[in-house]
Amino acid sequence: MRILLKILLFPITLILSVIVFVCQFLCLFSSMLLSVFALLLFILALAIMVLLGEVGKGLKALLAAYLISPYGVPMLATWLIGTVDGINERLKAI
Repeated sequence: MRILLKILLFPITLILSVIVFVCQFLCLFSSMLLSVFALLLFILALAIMVLLGEVGKGLKALLAAYLISPYGVPMLATWLIGTVDGINERLKAI
């Protein structure tokens, strides 16, 4: 019975493995690119606050820089990929 269940779950685990691999690659590549954009946006936010005196707009730009930094949305994507990979590993362990 267990072998039959493994045979039935094999296509699902194969698809999940491919999806996790592709998402890990995209997350790694996008986090490198977004890190550069976050640095530029951070510098722009500081310039807005210091040179123009617009603290509100500068804080909004700082928040946007934080969200695209590796500690914002990419960290959430990494957590989600890890969760899907954990589900995939549990299916493989059956």
